[in-house]
Amino acid sequence: MHCRFANQIMGYPFFRKRLSAMFLSVIVLLWMEVAYCGLVASHRTGDPFSRDTVLQLASELAQTPFKEPEKAPESLTELDYSTYRKINFQQNAAIWGSSPTRFSIQLFAPGYLFKDLVDIDVVENGLDYPVKVSTSSFKVPNGSLGTILAQVGKYAGLRLHYPLNSDDYKDEFIVFQGASYFRAVSKGQLYGLSARGLAINVAQPKGEEYPIFRRFWVERPSMRQKAVVVHALLDSISVAGAYRFGIYPGSPTRVDVDVVLFPRLDIEHVGLAPLTSMFMHGPLDPSDKPDYRPAVHDSEALAMARGNGERLWRPLNNPDKLQVSAFLDEKPKGFGLIQRHRQFDYYQDLEGKYHHRPSAWVEPIGDWGKGRVELFEIPSTSEANDNIVAYWKPAQGLKKGQPFSYSYRLTWPDDESPTASRVRIVRSASGQKLFDDNKEIVVDYSDIPVEEIKDLRAEASISEGRILESRVEPNPTIGGARVFVTFDPEDADVSELRVQLKKNDKPVAATWLYRWIDEDWPL
Repeated sequence: MHCRFANQIMGYPFFRKRLSAMFLSVIVLLWMEVAYCGLVASHRTGDPFSRDTVLQLASELAQTPFKEPEKAPESLTELDYSTYRKINFQQNAAIWGSSPTRFSIQLFAPGYLFKDLVDIDVVENGLDYPVKVSTSSFKVPNGSLGTILAQVGKYAGLRLHYPLNSDDYKDEFIVFQGASYFRAVSKGQLYGLSARGLAINVAQPKGEEYPIFRRFWVERPSMRQKAVVVHALLDSISVAGAYRFGIYPGSPTRVDVDVVLFPRLDIEHVGLAPLTSMFMHGPLDPSDKPDYRPAVHDSEALAMARGNGERLWRPLNNPDKLQVSAFLDEKPKGFGLIQRHRQFDYYQDLEGKYHHRPSAWVEPIGDWGKGRVELFEIPSTSEANDNIVAYWKPAQGLKKGQPFSYSYRLTWPDDESPTASRVRIVRSASGQKLFDDNKEIVVDYSDIPVEEIKDLRAEASISEGRILESRVEPNPTIGGARVFVTFDPEDADVSELRVQLKKNDKPVAATWLYRWIDEDWPL
């Protein structure tokens, strides 16, 4: 309706001739709306759309063999990073950018590493309209690239904007780009770790399978709505799927995810709600090379809320060879990759600003049954590469021809969400015991009144080797306590450490877990 009105009113002679100042701003908005209408469709004849549309498409897709998505031409995929980053969606063409809707959409051009072509539709009043590409859709370093992009006619992904940090500017706060990857930020944060739609065969001998989102639908919110809905059609060799993302920007930003998968094949190694991040080094796993920064990571630990109420805190490693850990559970309450430290001094990185990177917390909705959280720690020498993966692996996997439904809430907080108790693990470090050759780890706990420390004890265990000593001492600098654990791994190359801080035989904080690896362990 508003597109038709904009086109009609701009055709009146009054608006093509002299314009009074009082109408100027209105006309600018109308011109922007006309530009948006041209992007969406040349003829406003949309098709009916609902959640069932995506479900039907996914179900039908699963009945046929997987077909690779269309690829961008070499003229785009051979672009280097510096050239590709100069291709930017024209801000004055942002979808809904000039409307009363608080959200707007900007789109990504295919090229560089982003070879898969993606269809993007907008949904208005129950009808969906494809978003077109024109020669003026993108700001490009040379005119020929604009012509190529228009000829290709599709995109590589999308990003949503919303007045997240101030009322007078629409911040980019969530991005869908590349395979089934997406990432988001909350108020005051910078991009860090990513989420994925699905993980299949991670670190398996036959190689990982990367599902893709091949089509998106974005529902237009009303001017009063503070949330937006994105639908996505997932496709892969083994499975097709229908995704619904209910997205609520804020502090923290949250994404409610509803999924129905339609397996083409039996899938044993499948990961639900996968997260992927970067860990290079920190106090517990120092850098192998001199680095003025004491810590470099997008996430410092895996946290988990088990079905029995126990909380786990597992600091991350950057090992010399692939490490896989599994945490068995039933009816899990949550898990996530956490960036707890929010102070610049902890990282000392002016460019990376790791103290502003988000955490990500997955809260299952409904009964996820039996399974395990799997954690993959991959050797890495570059902070530009993600080397941490975590997800929920259902015990039974997926079965061919049997639809599989699940839902979860994904939040992007500063810390674990929700927090387990007032007592938090705020630092872990390793070293050698003073005046001794034995190995020692320390774990700092905040928010413990000094009068309670005398009643605390550290219960420590090790899978291989021996615990020699564990003790608790006050740490007044953080208003808490420090636990020292001295151990001898004996002849073990790898050993699992476990520490519980207890009062009256009841845990007062998350269970601390860590995989100690001998530095001299042969590769």
